[in-house]
Amino acid sequence: MGMLSWPHQPFPRRRALATAAGLAAGAVLPLTGAARAAAAPAQGPARVTAGEYANPVIWQDFADIDVIRVGDTYYASASTMHYSPGAPVLRSYDLVNWEIAGHSVPVLDFGAKYDLNGARGYVRGIWASSLAYRPSNRTFYWLGQIDFARTYVYTATAVEGPWNRLTTIGTPYYDAGLLVDSDDTLYVAYGNTTISVAQLSPDGRTQVRTQQVFTTPSSVGTLEGARFYRINGQYYIFLTRPANGQYILKSSGGPFGPYTMRQVLLDLRGPIPGGGVPHQGGLVQTQNGAWYYLAFVDAYPGGRVPALAPVTWTGDGWPVVQLVNGAWGASYPSPAVPAPPRQVTPMTGVDTFDGTTLKPRWEWNHNPDNSKWSAGNGLTLRTATVTNDLYWARNTLTHRIQGPTSTATVQLDHSAMRDGDRAGLALLRDSSAWIGVKREGGATRVVMVGGLTMDSNWNTTGTGYELASATVPGSRIWLRATADIRPGAARPGTFSYSTDGIAFTRLGPDFSMGNDWRFFMGYRFALFNHATRALGGSVRVTRFELSTP
Repeated sequence: MGMLSWPHQPFPRRRALATAAGLAAGAVLPLTGAARAAAAPAQGPARVTAGEYANPVIWQDFADIDVIRVGDTYYASASTMHYSPGAPVLRSYDLVNWEIAGHSVPVLDFGAKYDLNGARGYVRGIWASSLAYRPSNRTFYWLGQIDFARTYVYTATAVEGPWNRLTTIGTPYYDAGLLVDSDDTLYVAYGNTTISVAQLSPDGRTQVRTQQVFTTPSSVGTLEGARFYRINGQYYIFLTRPANGQYILKSSGGPFGPYTMRQVLLDLRGPIPGGGVPHQGGLVQTQNGAWYYLAFVDAYPGGRVPALAPVTWTGDGWPVVQLVNGAWGASYPSPAVPAPPRQVTPMTGVDTFDGTTLKPRWEWNHNPDNSKWSAGNGLTLRTATVTNDLYWARNTLTHRIQGPTSTATVQLDHSAMRDGDRAGLALLRDSSAWIGVKREGGATRVVMVGGLTMDSNWNTTGTGYELASATVPGSRIWLRATADIRPGAARPGTFSYSTDGIAFTRLGPDFSMGNDWRFFMGYRFALFNHATRALGGSVRVTRFELSTP
């Protein structure tokens, strides 16, 4: 995840540091910028034949991945920061096709700022954390630190939940990796540049011991994002060099070392045109003994997206990423695994909010006020905040954007809105825009609003201004946002509306979706309804569809 040392350090500086890093035997040689450009893959998706998969395996924002296998099923966890519920658990049967199964952190109950109550938690909350499975009690464990203050552990017997907090530990295990050893002992590798290992009590509730095990050489710079493994009797700590390298520590003397270091990759060309170097993530072994590395690629404005590559091991026990023409492949042969028991649930498609709970594809911007929304026969959003600032409005419901381009279409019943209310569909990040309905003086207009902005401390610097509007009859409207999230440049988002769900009218200019990395989370589609005068109004979303061309 890496936020101790680099949230305000630009990429060029970090990459310049990388050129000083020493190359180890068997490491991937870095390419110069000119060589990377000359060898850059052509624009467009990879061409995949039968028996192959294409990268990214998920073109949605799932960063800081931890990946495990339990029996014939693969699970992965990811960072969500200020979104709630947090720490989604993804499930797959083949490492290629994934679904969202649940969330390890049901509510961000780490302070009032996560409720948008007097303070805000933007770019805080759930950072790089760890997911593990403990066979002895058939339990999943999620472990992560919050706000540099303390570490939380949640457990569940099924990834769908319920997840419950097991304990709080006073040591903040920054960028942690949890290892369930072969003798059932729990260890945690963690840290930034200075890497430590902690041993937990048998019940996982307290820290028994912690010890520094490694100091990153100055020639490498920063290492963090720990993942902890025991493989063939050796202990490994897998570490990232943000945002362009991956290193691994190996110990044959036990979990507390001593450790030796080797470079896994540095400045490696990635599989997404315009995207960054695959890094962070974790290693996982298939049922047939093959190894894979599930990393993420910086791919703003869409976020950080997972890419998969096979890994082999040297005779003396070091991992080597398998490359295609000197790069992380845009495609590889599909993993040889048993046939899946069923198809996973698509991350795109239609949601009519027919159940009383939300599907796990949805996450709120900060914790919701649960008294102000309901699902079943559509999603009802009652105004929960009086504000002219969308970044302060509670109960804004978000959905990841599907890359490389996708469209969200919402059917909205606005008949119960009140004067001063604002409801609609946003492209949400630290610079945002939206299309929606304004109710003023009993009249209803559809508007496109831009100019919602934050500064680098995530304080609001612009609450938005109308760029286009039109009068709309009736009580129903269809709102549409299309997002281009191909990385490498700012990309356009466009808005349109319809009064019949068939013919759509473009509204307003293109919205430029910036590709700066510092907000970490990528752009999302967001449903919102907030008051600017008084509470009491509501809207009903009867249909949401996420579609790709």
